Amino acid sequence: MKISFQLLLVVLTGFLLALPNRVLAQADTSKKLKEVNVNSFIIPQIQTITPSQQISANDFVRYSAFNIADAIRNFSGVILKDYGGIGGLKTVSVRGLSANHTAVLYDGIQINDAENGQIDLSKLNLNNVQQIILYNGQPTTICMPARSFASASILAIKTVQPSLSANKTYQFTAGIKTGSFGLVNPYLQWQQRINERWSFIMNGYLENANGRYKYNAVGGGGDSVRTRNNGDISAQQVDGALYWAKSDSNKFNLHINYYNSDRGLPGAVILYNASISRSRLWNRDFFTQAGYEHIWSDGFHLLLNTKVSQGQLHYLDPDFLNEAGKLDQHFRQREFYQSAALAYHLTSNWEISYALDFAVNNINADLPSFSYPTRLTFLNVLASNITLGKLSLQGSLLNSNISETVKNGRPAPKRNIYSPTLMATLRPFQSPNFQLRVYYKSIFRNPTFNDLYYGGVGNPNLKPEFTKQFDAGATYGKALNGFLSYITLTADAYYNHVTNKIVFIPKDAYNGSIQNLGTVDIKGLDVGLKTQAKLAKEWKGSLSVNYSYQQALNVTDPTSSIYLNQLPYTPKNTVSLNAGIDHNHFGVYYNQIISASRYYTNDNLSSDYIPGYSTSDASVVYRFLIKGKPLVSSFEANNLFNKNYFVVQSYPMPGRSFRFSLQITI
Repeated sequence: MKISFQLLLVVLTGFLLALPNRVLAQADTSKKLKEVNVNSFIIPQIQTITPSQQISANDFVRYSAFNIADAIRNFSGVILKDYGGIGGLKTVSVRGLSANHTAVLYDGIQINDAENGQIDLSKLNLNNVQQIILYNGQPTTICMPARSFASASILAIKTVQPSLSANKTYQFTAGIKTGSFGLVNPYLQWQQRINERWSFIMNGYLENANGRYKYNAVGGGGDSVRTRNNGDISAQQVDGALYWAKSDSNKFNLHINYYNSDRGLPGAVILYNASISRSRLWNRDFFTQAGYEHIWSDGFHLLLNTKVSQGQLHYLDPDFLNEAGKLDQHFRQREFYQSAALAYHLTSNWEISYALDFAVNNINADLPSFSYPTRLTFLNVLASNITLGKLSLQGSLLNSNISETVKNGRPAPKRNIYSPTLMATLRPFQSPNFQLRVYYKSIFRNPTFNDLYYGGVGNPNLKPEFTKQFDAGATYGKALNGFLSYITLTADAYYNHVTNKIVFIPKDAYNGSIQNLGTVDIKGLDVGLKTQAKLAKEWKGSLSVNYSYQQALNVTDPTSSIYLNQLPYTPKNTVSLNAGIDHNHFGVYYNQIISASRYYTNDNLSSDYIPGYSTSDASVVYRFLIKGKPLVSSFEANNLFNKNYFVVQSYPMPGRSFRFSLQITI
């Protein structure tokens, strides 16, 4: 194994796989920071080696965002599966790939769910989030955990860190959000500077809502207005972080997070069936993670991370049709994770790195003849980046070694897979404003525990689902001194080829199995525009527009009736727009999302048709002082024009709703 990795390193070196030089990038950033201080605006960072989109805490209210899913719904190429209501499950897929292909990082460490592979974004609140970045492919740095190389896309969440001085050693932020659905959501944040090197932050929130809302039920020859029930939620979360920093190049952090919730699961609405559901879902999740980073002046960069997590899930359906007259299931999954990454600057413009991750996952359940699987995962990554004048190159090679054991039945076969990635950017002109970029990435998603072992549908013989990604794009960004303060443009065309697609194959109305049966071709285009204008003295306007085209076709069997059909829940066209006007402490914002029609099965029949929809949100924000203490108040109207629509078939979305928030910082 050592010999093979040495040979791979030689190959990588020979190809000069590279990324823009860290030192040069820092120099460029400092110039932009000077522009920020003078012009009081920040140019969005678009000129990255892979396509990326970001949103910061200051912009959450612009997009009427209540959780992570709301914050990223305007991103190009993003499709949210939303089961409706304030407590509804929400998952994200990117560029036509399933949600299992998107990794969610929390301060650089992945939130993992080995049971079903999908992260419910509604469980992640925004009160402690500083920034969210979506990377297609992988993040731009190469000194990072191996898991950050191991997904088709990365959703990176960066939390708030204390920024206090000896003159102000503490900061308290308290707020409350309330509104439709019976929402009451108080939250509190405490930042504390212990001394010159140590500080901590603590966050907590409560969320309670009855989740009831009106919707239009279609069927029986007419429409009727009904109330959506069993969508209530009661959730609590506590998060704490301890920070130590000798300098920016020598620092440590420790996080502890606890989440507890009890929510109802409203059933599907079928024609004029009221679908009264009494199903419940309880979650109790805990994790602690720690990280240490040290950058030496001689070019070495060390990054260590560790994490221990446990997730408990309890599902109850008291009306399930079986001998017991109910379905009452308990699951508990645990993970131990360790990562080490080391990078070294061979020259000022050439960096290489190696990362090793190790993880142990297991799951227990009170199901008959349950498999009780345990998974061991080793990930190794060699990466390199170099800048040669106007050309920047980056490359990595990921080795994934996965083995499993079970107490009952047969375990999944061992896997040893190599996944290469190559990326390049080019500045064709002297000015750095315009940049071209391309990348290729081969990656896979391993079957989840549910795919392999759940009940009578799991299949331990499943193969990984492989994806080959191709992307070519261009970016342009420039600061201006006239009516416009800046303008940024991005355009990326992409092609994803998926093989061994993991799908559920029904045998009859009550039975089925999970199999590798599918090849998918996905062609798409992501286009983005952002600009800011000086409307008048102390008045400024902002505009952001994103457009996505996705053609995701089933190309498995030319003789099949579903050959060249569009994948379920994949609209071909989506447009998102956000516009706002700011005047001193006052701001008004408008957000709109337009989604084309789609189908909810592979058959693409007229009976499977889901109409397109357009939703609009508006928000007003006012910032003021009371006795020198800053307050922020906001009022939001969501689904402003009271549209009736579905994101997931038979799960109606809420009509017009309102939310008010008030926050004070001491």
